[in-house]
Amino acid sequence: MSSGRAKVIGVIGASSCSEELYRVAEEVGEEIARRGALVICGGRGGVMEAACRGAKRRGGTTIGVLPDRETRSANEYVDIAIATGLGEARNSLIVNSADGLIAVSGSYGTLSEIAFALKLGKPIVGISTWDVDERIEKARSASEAVNLIFERT
Repeated sequence: MSSGRAKVIGVIGASSCSEELYRVAEEVGEEIARRGALVICGGRGGVMEAACRGAKRRGGTTIGVLPDRETRSANEYVDIAIATGLGEARNSLIVNSADGLIAVSGSYGTLSEIAFALKLGKPIVGISTWDVDERIEKARSASEAVNLIFERT
């Protein structure tokens, strides 16, 4: 990474999740912001909202790359909303923009982001997510996941 530029950490996961996973994703966002990095995500609900909320609690900056042509679908914790009009294809933009990614649970959209990350050789850490490749490092907690991703970016 070049000096002077803040790290950008992608947080990917389901648009709806349990309270437990919401808390985990919120803690991920907090830890990323505490370390001075930006959070980039899909900008909507569930894991994405939780990560943004946690980052904002720590004074961090959040970027939401939205599938829509308008920014109004962004969750209230997104600082920079990017309307793409690309639908799920926007997942590629999230992965390409991130220095590394943390996957918290997730469904098929998360799986596509994981696939993009693996193809591009981006570091990826997972908490209760898809187990499709040995390059996805497993973490049992938010702090462990953030520690691992910062070691690799």
